[in-house]
Amino acid sequence: MTEERPDNGGTPAKAPESEGVTERMPENVPPSTGEPTERVEAFAVRRGMFGVGGTGDTSGYGGLRRSVAMPGTTQRPFGGGFDELMEHLESALARHDLARALERAVFDRGEITFYIRREHLLDVVRQMRDDPDLRFELCSGVSGVHYPEDTGRELHAVYHLLSMTHNARARLEVTCPDDDPHIPSVVPVYPTADWHERETYDFFGIVFDGHPALTRIEMPDDWPGHPQRKDYPLGGIPVEYKGATIPPPDERRAYS
Repeated sequence: MTEERPDNGGTPAKAPESEGVTERMPENVPPSTGEPTERVEAFAVRRGMFGVGGTGDTSGYGGLRRSVAMPGTTQRPFGGGFDELMEHLESALARHDLARALERAVFDRGEITFYIRREHLLDVVRQMRDDPDLRFELCSGVSGVHYPEDTGRELHAVYHLLSMTHNARARLEVTCPDDDPHIPSVVPVYPTADWHERETYDFFGIVFDGHPALTRIEMPDDWPGHPQRKDYPLGGIPVEYKGATIPPPDERRAYS
């Protein structure tokens, strides 16, 4: 139930010499892959593998460089019935004085994502469920994503919605900063999100305000930290092999 979208597009900036580090990149880098987006939001470039820095990258991929980017705002027409969906959503939000709730829409790889301001999330999902032109009756999952370089919106919660009435799918995405990881719970509207929000809290540390029982669901109650965040240490245990001791991954040094 957790997902990460592949980095895509963007012109990488010059990376620093040390491995596993991340350098800031300018926003609005033009796409180079022909994706149907007006722009991509490239905010960093990574070098090496597994986020290793300082001690070296023992994977052998120290020379690998890739941009950290997401598709940017898409201008209509989208095609495939998504323009009509966008019009219905905008109309429903306008009728309830929620026009500001919609930050932007992104159409990428044949799927549409609506970015929603977190303070309006509960009102928006009610419209997504109840408006007769929308009727997204099912929230099939809640996913967490962590972008530590995306300053001010490091944590993302992604809601996957299905309309059985109109045979349509849509995605809502809400962001919050590391230092204020609070997002309203959608359980009052979609009860099926109960355990999904608990898992996202467990692994990413997003606090879903108003959840009926926001506790860990897979990790022990006293587990320190949230293990699917990018800044969580690799950990591991030392392994003894033919008289040699192999340290955990986050304690290894590069081979000379």
